[in-house]
Amino acid sequence: MEKQLSRVDRFGLSAALTTPFDTDMRVDVSKAVKHARHCLNSGCSSVTLFGTTGEGSSIGNEEREVVLKEFLDAGIQPAQIVVGVMANCYVDAAVQSRSAFDAGCRGVLLAPPSYFKNVSDDGLFVWFSSVFQEAGASARDVILYNIPSVTAVELSVDLVTRLREAFPDIVAGVKDSSGNWSYTEKLLAKHKDLAILIGDERDLAAGVRLGGQGAISGMANLYADRLLPMINEGREDPAMIEAVNELLKFPVTPAVKALVAHHSGDAGWRRARAPLQALPDSDFKRLTGIFDRLFVAAAA
Repeated sequence: MEKQLSRVDRFGLSAALTTPFDTDMRVDVSKAVKHARHCLNSGCSSVTLFGTTGEGSSIGNEEREVVLKEFLDAGIQPAQIVVGVMANCYVDAAVQSRSAFDAGCRGVLLAPPSYFKNVSDDGLFVWFSSVFQEAGASARDVILYNIPSVTAVELSVDLVTRLREAFPDIVAGVKDSSGNWSYTEKLLAKHKDLAILIGDERDLAAGVRLGGQGAISGMANLYADRLLPMINEGREDPAMIEAVNELLKFPVTPAVKALVAHHSGDAGWRRARAPLQALPDSDFKRLTGIFDRLFVAAAA
């Protein structure tokens, strides 16, 4: 299959799409599609399904198949979809990846296994290799996902080097959500020819100035217009940095869902699958008040 993710063309901005649930806690696909269209119309070049912000680890394989099919049937183009893959078993990770490859999606955002702690680079290399081998000939355009605050596993720069050298036609980039600027600098210095995506919006402009190709961002659910100048021009946005600092004082995924609920006027967006829970009303009011001050009042 023709490669979708070019190492020459910039990756741009992908919304780490948050996942809406109905009152029975099933994925509300029609609402998700509508929100994806909003993000794409706001300037995102793609949406990422089943990432951290999308509660990907709480969405089963069969549900994933249904959601992806309905997105495609609704007219969202495969090249506009990145699929997040989160599994401990490399066989499951390969199944999730293969469905995205076979559908022609832009790429796969592949997180390392997170159940086992203190794993070695050698063990991780074998795990990723096994995913690629199980996925078969269709494997391509994999973005390695470094988010140690969630997985408790850091993808070392040396491991990235080993993987891209062993699988040059498969490994296309890295999403770095470490929030560790020293690591980000080393990654960019070593692998500038890959699509290095900055997951922490506070470091986005600086990362782009050093060769980063964009972001898969939870904040893009709401503020693509603020993020695009950071990506396209490397322009700093102090209000965005302050907003992320404030967001991180809350459970991040429920907080993003609270903001989407506030902006859309649809309280259903606040629902999160267990073990996550919706923000309590007091936190909801405090968070949305902060963001209104930063973005709404400032624009008035």
